[in-house]
Amino acid sequence: MSGGTMSGGGDGRLGTVLVGIDDTSYSWLAADWAATEAELRGCALKVVHAVGRGADTAHGESAAHGEKGVGLTEQVIEAVVGMLDDARARLGAARPSVPIDTALAHEDPAEALLNAAEDAGLVVVGTRGRGGFAGLLLGSVSRKVAAYADRPVVVVRGDTGKAADDGIVVGVRDDRDEDAVRFALAEARLRQAGVRLVHAWTPLAHMGLMVPRVSDLDEERQVHAQLLNRAARLVAEYPTVHVDTELTVDSPAAALVEASTRAGLVVLPRHPVEGRFGLRLGTVLHAVLHHASCPVAVVPTR
Repeated sequence: MSGGTMSGGGDGRLGTVLVGIDDTSYSWLAADWAATEAELRGCALKVVHAVGRGADTAHGESAAHGEKGVGLTEQVIEAVVGMLDDARARLGAARPSVPIDTALAHEDPAEALLNAAEDAGLVVVGTRGRGGFAGLLLGSVSRKVAAYADRPVVVVRGDTGKAADDGIVVGVRDDRDEDAVRFALAEARLRQAGVRLVHAWTPLAHMGLMVPRVSDLDEERQVHAQLLNRAARLVAEYPTVHVDTELTVDSPAAALVEASTRAGLVVLPRHPVEGRFGLRLGTVLHAVLHHASCPVAVVPTR
């Protein structure tokens, strides 16, 4: 462990912001985004790097076969501690009001973040890194944390500089998405930004289905409009936030990826897996995480 004293600060409901880093530019983008978020929330930031369980194994094996391997392992640990110290100094210099703690975890990266998230209100990860918090495209660590965390996860990608200016887009699927909408409204209030509630749907006729009770496009549109209006009821709890609703006939994934080009943050609900072989992130969420032009927040539904 290396770092300062943890302190909640601000609104206790918001909790600590947790971010995983390695030595790549992608993870620094995530760390900068997380520090800004902690400053907005008035809470602490915790920065974690995981060296993996293999570091302990290598240390033990080296001890049994001489000192050379031990020295190498200690050098790696020393370098990581130095990186965490640098992170605390760099992030703290830019945001002196944010209490910053750092931690070195001897676990697999995704496991380290999921365990550390027990004390966090928000988890932040990057994309396209290498090493501890890394992978191709979205990355296996980012994907696993977004899929399994029991609290909101922000995957930092695309243009991270738009968040304060371009507002927040929320993808609304059904009546279970209250937590995602509330998260977006709370974020918008912190950022003094607007919110767009987007619900996209494909007409049943276009899917080759015959449903007598929903026989034309106008009736279908009315059903979907009612769903979107129910999602917008939470707006009354946030009177200072400007909210627009957008009902569109399109593939939900395509509509949300397109909307991300005009947003600083996209917020999506993570629904429970449907079916024995369902994708844990769902096809829409999976597509948006890979192709969005801005950071994406994944909010688990209750």
